[in-house]
Amino acid sequence: MDACGPWASAALEDKIVQHALVTVLNAIYEVDFLGFSYGFRPGRGPHDGLDALHIGLTTKKVNWVLDADIRGFFDTIDHGWLLKFLEHRISDRRALRLIRKWLKAGVSEAGKWSATKVGTPQGAVISPLLANVYLHYVLDLWAHQWRSCYAKGDMIIVRYADVFVLGFQYRHEAEGFLTDLLGRLEGFGLSLHPDKTRMIEFGPYAKLNRRRRGEGKPETFDFLGFTHMCSRTLDGKRFTVKRQTVTKRLVAKLHDIKEGLCRRIHYGMGTLGVWLRSVVQGYMNYHAVPGNLPSMNSFRTQVIRHWFHALRRRGDRHRITWARFGPFANRWLPRVRILHLHPCVRFYATHPR
Repeated sequence: MDACGPWASAALEDKIVQHALVTVLNAIYEVDFLGFSYGFRPGRGPHDGLDALHIGLTTKKVNWVLDADIRGFFDTIDHGWLLKFLEHRISDRRALRLIRKWLKAGVSEAGKWSATKVGTPQGAVISPLLANVYLHYVLDLWAHQWRSCYAKGDMIIVRYADVFVLGFQYRHEAEGFLTDLLGRLEGFGLSLHPDKTRMIEFGPYAKLNRRRRGEGKPETFDFLGFTHMCSRTLDGKRFTVKRQTVTKRLVAKLHDIKEGLCRRIHYGMGTLGVWLRSVVQGYMNYHAVPGNLPSMNSFRTQVIRHWFHALRRRGDRHRITWARFGPFANRWLPRVRILHLHPCVRFYATHPR
């Protein structure tokens, strides 16, 4: 028998049991989880969180945005607190014993096993749900209560896993919340990432206020792969939020495509076309939101250029010209078009007033 056989079987059995337990726990916790939590929940995805954020920024009186990221969240979850939170809703000792076993399974690196006292099992089916339970008690319920008790102006919250964005009407309330949040997280073994957490002036008056102070254009923030910017509607009468693909993400994807072309340099034109079409379509399925057409067009153009240069490097320098290749590439790669509804349309269809 293969030495890996028993271990592979045990891992598969664990995944099956975890999946079954997650199904049961989802039915329990979906009743408890708050509406502004969007990560790793059935029937919710990144675009639902993006829609909610867009609606909040454009319909509420938001002048300050707190963009926050918990440092090393999945690796720093305290097992003791997590089990206490689970015991609030789970009375079945067998289920709790299983979760405790998975938490303490440890990690194996370079053939050496070491125990784990914090963090959730990496790659485990149950880890996203456990993370949501932890943040439900540590952050969500507390933030909801803070908003009810202390916020005098408008305040919005959108959380996706360990990253979240909050909007405030008043600066002093944003600063007060951040101070209280740091203390709250510290009590549960968590902290904010210093390089990924910042408070910026954002909203319909940010441009005018910053111009008066001689501070230039309003700052932007990134959330779920998109850079959010202050903007105006086409008629210039109303404030809106423009979203475009985060530059680092676009550059990284183009780099991956370039490397993929190098590995497939001797593939046939048709085979390369099929592969690139699936890659470009998959990218557009996520990023083709209203207002992001320039970024999508730039992405598609760069993909075509990488494909052209890859073909010329393999010895077709004198046979392939841009005049011949351009129409060929256009036949294979999908055209750029908006694939997502406007946030207002989709959000109010999901959450009818």
